[in-house]
Amino acid sequence: MTPPNQNPADRGCGERLRAAREAAGLSVSEVASQLKMPMRIVEALEAEDWARIGAPVFVRGQLRSYSRLLGLPVEPVQIASGVAPIEPTRLVSRTRTPWTQRVADQVGGRLVYVVITALIILPVWVATQSHMSGIQDPGAPLDLPVDGLVADGASPQPASANEPSTVVASMASLPQRHAAPAPALSLRLSGDSWVQVTAPDGSSVEESLLRAGDTRSYAADEVGRVVLGNASAVEVRSGGQTRDLEPYLRANVARFTVSSDGSLAPVQH
Repeated sequence: MTPPNQNPADRGCGERLRAAREAAGLSVSEVASQLKMPMRIVEALEAEDWARIGAPVFVRGQLRSYSRLLGLPVEPVQIASGVAPIEPTRLVSRTRTPWTQRVADQVGGRLVYVVITALIILPVWVATQSHMSGIQDPGAPLDLPVDGLVADGASPQPASANEPSTVVASMASLPQRHAAPAPALSLRLSGDSWVQVTAPDGSSVEESLLRAGDTRSYAADEVGRVVLGNASAVEVRSGGQTRDLEPYLRANVARFTVSSDGSLAPVQH
């Protein structure tokens, strides 16, 4: 037991938490009830038994919650714990579009506009030229059409090769671009949180500490299981709706699975 005259700054984080709890007149069960965490977690925090809690990010999250409940400064308690913060992993894009493909896409897009413009202007230009060639000189005698009539002793004459013919422009339908499918799961963080995302085949998709303001989106075939360290700071959306994480919470840590249609389910132990 720590001597009464010892400087509080020299105490370990577990001893600080225990002393503050006793000074506030709270029992371990009352603290566990207010923090919505098991009593064994509260006891492990006061005993500085980090192995019973799990990953370092979870330890720091529980220390933060316990310190705030007791009105203790969070940073000194976490420093005294000796659990260092985890730096976020650097994300590297797994897909890269070749330079030639990007150039081809840009050129193809411009050609589409050129073809559309030509298909609109060409019929108008042809019709205008045909109309202008049919206008005669006002001083010249008019040739009246005699369709279906033939003069006495005269035979019908074939149409002149110089007469304008009708030109019909074909407007081919352009290929439609399909919109990208909506993500099966998206995360928006209002505070720092440890995020662990596992693919349906068990491979790791992401395991890092995300910061406030970060967002993540995952396709249906990318995500199978999710763990959120500071779940109260994460907004989860699937199927275009914000999901309630209360059924999946335990000590402010949410664990759930994501199906192919975006629905959430508790992790089956």
